[in-house]
Amino acid sequence: MTGPEKKQPGDPALRASDFDFALPEELIAQQPPAERGTSRMLVVDRSLPPGEPSLADRSFADFPTLLNPGDLLILNDSRVIPARLYARRVNAHGKQEAAGLIEVLLTAPDGAGNWNALVRPGRKVRIGDRLEFASPSGSIALEAEVLASGEFGERTLRFAPTEDFFATLEKIGHMPLPPYIKREDQTGDRERYQTVFAQERGSVAAPTAGLHFTPSVLEAIATRGVEIAKLTLHVGLGTFSPLRVERVDEIHLHSERYMLPAATAEALNRARAEGRRIVAVGTTAVRTLEHCALTAETLCGGQLQAHSGETSIFISPGHEFRIVCAMLTNFHLPKSSLLMLVSAFAGRERVLEAYGYAVRERYRFFSYGDCMFIH
Repeated sequence: MTGPEKKQPGDPALRASDFDFALPEELIAQQPPAERGTSRMLVVDRSLPPGEPSLADRSFADFPTLLNPGDLLILNDSRVIPARLYARRVNAHGKQEAAGLIEVLLTAPDGAGNWNALVRPGRKVRIGDRLEFASPSGSIALEAEVLASGEFGERTLRFAPTEDFFATLEKIGHMPLPPYIKREDQTGDRERYQTVFAQERGSVAAPTAGLHFTPSVLEAIATRGVEIAKLTLHVGLGTFSPLRVERVDEIHLHSERYMLPAATAEALNRARAEGRRIVAVGTTAVRTLEHCALTAETLCGGQLQAHSGETSIFISPGHEFRIVCAMLTNFHLPKSSLLMLVSAFAGRERVLEAYGYAVRERYRFFSYGDCMFIH
């Protein structure tokens, strides 16, 4: 039931440079806060006219108090897999590379036993090569053949059958921390680069707005009379790929897999019919909800139905939001598609004003950083 991807109108006058801002490198969080849930939160009231004070400094601990009884809170329960691996290359003639490891980042499954991946250094990995992934003891834990090559370092790998592929990843893989975190992954990242409600494994980057939640915060939200529902969007290659065009209306994103469960579809239909506020946690939840709304308009007369599929929806200023009324989100990279999504929701000038304020007030940015609540 994925349906055709309906491209929303984009402003042909907008350029990626229109979403740039100056960010001191020291504000990019390299570690999570000492205790989960203690981040700062910038609250943005998008209902106020330009020029009126619309920003407020809060703590994420205050988040439950900003929700109303009857709100529907949507979480992305995708689970990050330890998708960064290191391999020795064996060429098509059976000769093993003598020095240097190949870094392999799995990005998405592609049929039985096949995975799409980014490899580095890409020039060394050719079609027909075999990659051998060692266990901590030095024995070969996984083997893969390179089937295809892409333009920007992508490879398609066919893994040899193994008893439990994901269990092996847990033993030999590393958490795929984003490139702006300038350190190797650590033991603590196994827990902290994962939401407490993560369930469906498949992401190669965390849905980072969800990293702030703790069991006690979720309990406080439920006690307040807020309904909580979950969907799944597996974060994939697009998170690691820079935008390669300047005109915003020419941007195309990679597809990512999602699932809308029956209980969540029913909760969304009820909330919409009753005029209750729908609050999305993270841009991944926003993209999934808005894609599903467009699909429902095309195939189901507006009613959401349980289904799974892929989405490459790109949301930029000009998008008409069908479902999302408020969102919790982290701070995003300059000139990124996610910053454009947030700007579509709250207005570009207001968002850039908020980002400028966050820089001056020394908020922490990106995956392990602070958050914004936009309502």
